[in-house]
Amino acid sequence: MLLAEQRRLLCEYGHRAAATGLVVGTAGNLSVRAGDLVAVTPSGVSLDRLEPESCPVVDIEGHLVEGDLRPSSETPMHLAVYTTTGAGAVVHTHSVFGTVVATTMSELPPIHYNVLLLGGTVRVAEYATYGTPELAASVRAALKDRRAALLANHGGVTIGDDLDGAFEATRLLEWLCEVYVRAKGVGEPRVLTEEQLAAVVRRAFDPPTFPRRED
Repeated sequence: MLLAEQRRLLCEYGHRAAATGLVVGTAGNLSVRAGDLVAVTPSGVSLDRLEPESCPVVDIEGHLVEGDLRPSSETPMHLAVYTTTGAGAVVHTHSVFGTVVATTMSELPPIHYNVLLLGGTVRVAEYATYGTPELAASVRAALKDRRAALLANHGGVTIGDDLDGAFEATRLLEWLCEVYVRAKGVGEPRVLTEEQLAAVVRRAFDPPTFPRRED
């Protein structure tokens, strides 16, 4: 079986996405790249019921290489991301808070410094019908210099060097969206300035030192 380990990982992380409520039913899809081949979740199969042999393998141009089931309808979006980034994996979900923000905002502002782990302010890609070249182009633009993007009236997408990295980016994106939505229920959230974010970057690259205690 081609890409046996990658297909196994698709099932593992697909099950985790379903168990944590990041997807419901057949919504959402994942993929992982190995050279010029991509293993992707199939169309019409709930992520909590995935089996390795049910995950098709396509080439980078979208031609089916192995598998009996149709690749996810969002495969064009995944392939567009791979051709324009160095990503090794893509995770697309319809998570609740991410979709709320994607339905109401043009971007997720930097309300917490951990947004820097996703590259900064999260853009909302312009709406387009799922599975279309228009959506693929919109997502590609929104992901420029970022590890995450939201899709207007749709959901979210994250990338990583591998499935673990892409999945952790998805969890962080959903947490940031939840913080924002809940904060809006209390008042107007404070947004970090460019200067404040730059200070966080400097802190990360120049951590404090602590003198050694002399006994």
